[in-house]
Amino acid sequence: MARTSDGDGSVAAVVVTHNRQKYLADLLPSLLTQTRPLEAVYVVDNASTDGTPAFLAEQYADDLRVRTIRLDTNSGGSGGFHAGVVEAFRDGHDWFWLMDDDVVALPDGLEGLLRWADQAGVIHGRRIDFHGGPFSWQPRINEWLGVPLPFLGDPFAGGRTVFHTNSGVFEGMLVNREVVAQIGPPDPRFFLTTDDAVYALVASRLTPVVYVDHFSLRRRRAQRQASLAVRHLNDASDLSRFHIMRNRGYMAHYLIHLGSYSPVGFRVGTLLVFLKEVLRLVYVERTIKGIGPLLRGWRESRVIRGRSWEPVGIAALDGSRPSP
Repeated sequence: MARTSDGDGSVAAVVVTHNRQKYLADLLPSLLTQTRPLEAVYVVDNASTDGTPAFLAEQYADDLRVRTIRLDTNSGGSGGFHAGVVEAFRDGHDWFWLMDDDVVALPDGLEGLLRWADQAGVIHGRRIDFHGGPFSWQPRINEWLGVPLPFLGDPFAGGRTVFHTNSGVFEGMLVNREVVAQIGPPDPRFFLTTDDAVYALVASRLTPVVYVDHFSLRRRRAQRQASLAVRHLNDASDLSRFHIMRNRGYMAHYLIHLGSYSPVGFRVGTLLVFLKEVLRLVYVERTIKGIGPLLRGWRESRVIRGRSWEPVGIAALDGSRPSP
């Protein structure tokens, strides 16, 4: 696929926020002082009630680079990234740097990512965790299971600077315009979690998706976590647990769409996801009270799987949203 060579062209950040004004106060200055300047920063406000609209109006009303998209209801991270990418795409930008609100961009974060702009249409940088060490990320989706699995080892061992993957995370994913033009914006139906992994999976059919040896973001929000032999587990909310299981229904639809769905493998993968979340509860949060949301999400995933479905597609770039 065609790409903007050498990182030329306009780059816009898309930040999704909900009731985290204190994090935005640190994130936005870090974006506006990049060594490779951003042309625009789209802040998608998911119906915040903590004074975020007033903060943005007071601090950034005169900065033409900062553009606020205020949503009437909280559409989750998925709905926020959908709205932000649609708006940035309509405004003609060439690259979209997608991130949550609880990170800070390192000064050369964007400049470093664009060094690989002629090699891939989707680029991820490394992140520094809230405790100061590297953040561990599971970088590949096993399509038979429909599950992101951790890479056993250091993806940058032996001097390697680029790790090819088929998964992604909306915590610093840099996406080229041509990718969006061919597959559409992120799917708002996920509401929370899995949307980023699926977006990169679909994109990987068109362009290399890479994880590069350049630290671009620092995570701000502290979380309880436990380290296992092959990965880290962070704490999670009941809302997140529900959607982790619920969105298996959408994952199944996408795998069918891509021609890589295995009924047996997917059932095994769903069971593994459930067991991983139970392990997270017991090992990290020392409770089993979150099993209810997991089971409700599992049931809802089967309802979603039974519905008729179409991918978001490029029609969504006119601002329309797919039905549930």
